[in-house]
Amino acid sequence: MNETPSYGCEEFHRASASRRTFLKGLGAVAAGGVMATMHGTVFRQTAFADGPSSNVLVVLSLRGGVDGMSLVVPYGDSAYYTLRPKIGIPAGSLIGTDGSFGLHPNLAPLLPYWKANQLAAVNAVGLPQPNLSHVSATEEVEDADPGSTTRSGWLNRMVGMTDPGNVVAAVQVGNAVPETEIYGRQPILSTTDIMRVKLSGPPHGMAQRRAALDSMWDDVEGDLGEGVRQAMETNDVWSPVLKESQSPHNGAQYPATDLGDALAQSARVIRADVGAQVITVDYGSWDMHTGLGTLDSGQMRLMADELGKCVAAFVTDLGTDLMSRVTIVTISEFGRRIEENGDVGLDHGYGNMMMLLGAGVKGGAYYGKWPGLGASQQVDGNLQVTTDYRSVLWEIVETRFPAASLSTVFPSFTPQRVRVMQGA
Repeated sequence: MNETPSYGCEEFHRASASRRTFLKGLGAVAAGGVMATMHGTVFRQTAFADGPSSNVLVVLSLRGGVDGMSLVVPYGDSAYYTLRPKIGIPAGSLIGTDGSFGLHPNLAPLLPYWKANQLAAVNAVGLPQPNLSHVSATEEVEDADPGSTTRSGWLNRMVGMTDPGNVVAAVQVGNAVPETEIYGRQPILSTTDIMRVKLSGPPHGMAQRRAALDSMWDDVEGDLGEGVRQAMETNDVWSPVLKESQSPHNGAQYPATDLGDALAQSARVIRADVGAQVITVDYGSWDMHTGLGTLDSGQMRLMADELGKCVAAFVTDLGTDLMSRVTIVTISEFGRRIEENGDVGLDHGYGNMMMLLGAGVKGGAYYGKWPGLGASQQVDGNLQVTTDYRSVLWEIVETRFPAASLSTVFPSFTPQRVRVMQGA
């Protein structure tokens, strides 16, 4: 497990440490012996829905509040360099430029997908009402149902409509507390090691033990009996994943990091074709109050480099055929302030960006209404939010998961048209 970063605010570190401590205190599920804990700074969760060969949504959460203007740089807005004299990225170093915006140069492994019109970004996205608390903003973003007292994530609501009777979507295996986005009535599977989602014990005698468990629990009523039966069925449905090659395909080379491991395992789940419709991966901390740095030093260059290399390896690993049904989207709880602080970092802010890659994405372009960074265009020193982040998610669900009821996934919400997805 990675050590806690030296940068970032106390609230984020407290929340992360509390979560890790809680997860460590939980044991394996007796029926399955499956661990589901934090894996360094990466946490993987998978929600299943009916049938193989379905479209897949990979939600990559950039934890800690990523600075969108470091990854998607508004170099055409002169105020950017005025307000960021130390950390502003020189225009000549950017890639994927269009006269107004460009990508961080360390995202270079993703440039081929930009040029192939498979990668896009949406600027100035965020919550309709600002929230700068890591904990409450994360829950609000992932619940996507402002004002609701029911803790239910938008992804859980989505997969719950595709096939609520599917037992693989009806089980949470392991000791992890699921993130809000997949938490809800439709149970999910969360694990740090896909190879441990199986009945424990030596291979010899497994058939007899399984038969004994089935006989013992088939008629037991209540949640415990139902849970054991679901665990047994999960074991059966998950078996293709255990047989899938652990070596990346197509010459893909993942960095030896938590994110690389999480995406490599996620690719194996998709290749195994067990019916996963949603895979979520956490990557952070991006909470860079200090030491965000420049192209030569600091944390942003390192994390942008890892992000670019890991996502590119994931796309390569899956190959053209599988990527034809996989869409990746990034999300974060909030953005950062426009002006750099005295510690060569950025404090919590409002507007952010979202990146989309893969199936159905109208790439090679930047979307969203840019509000400008001038003093009269700011909101309390922050980038205005001109696009509700749910509008981006709405288009993904609308075009890639048409069986889902949008009014259920995003209650009481009327979207803006972003048109970042084909057919939206």
